[in-house]
Amino acid sequence: MTWLDALGWAGSALLVFSLMQARVLRFRVLNLIACVILIVFNLILEIWPMVAMNVVLSAINVWFIARLLKEQHDEATFEVLAVGPDDAYLGHVLRVHAEDIARHQPDFSAPGASSRAYVIQRADETVGVVVLHIDGTTAAVDLDYVTPRYRDFTPGEFVWRQSHLLRDLGVAKVRTSAAMVGAYYDRLGFTLVDGAFELTLAGS
Repeated sequence: MTWLDALGWAGSALLVFSLMQARVLRFRVLNLIACVILIVFNLILEIWPMVAMNVVLSAINVWFIARLLKEQHDEATFEVLAVGPDDAYLGHVLRVHAEDIARHQPDFSAPGASSRAYVIQRADETVGVVVLHIDGTTAAVDLDYVTPRYRDFTPGEFVWRQSHLLRDLGVAKVRTSAAMVGAYYDRLGFTLVDGAFELTLAGS
């Protein structure tokens, strides 16, 4: 096999692999890389229809990646909805994603009667769930879950950024679960304390 053959196979394999990604941003990035590889491969072979197709696909991917990155921290993109711990839709979301939730936050079982629960929406699509319980002036995070499609994002941050949601409950500090797998809180200004992350709310 020549290096050119290897290049073509690598581009094709990466293209197929990208289509297997559940995460929307990861899919776009991998698909873009595959298209660029295939542009080079087909340029060398002078297969112009394939060059043109992959150039167009690359441009589409770049547009979507730019849009996704722009929306990543845009409060207009995500909406935080407060729901009751026994809300039927919340229960449905938790049941549908129960296996995935157990992998990422194994210490979570179910919302308690006094829990505060928030569903994070992107238009009509649910992208995350946050469940808290209040202990004095501290909100302890029982669950901060993001659906696989949006796992390259951090929609739970909008609960912390819209801190009036918690300050209105008398909360001054947020403390996360130490058992959460793949915690992202250090990127949002949380501080690691005894294996968990803590955030003092603005204006507290």
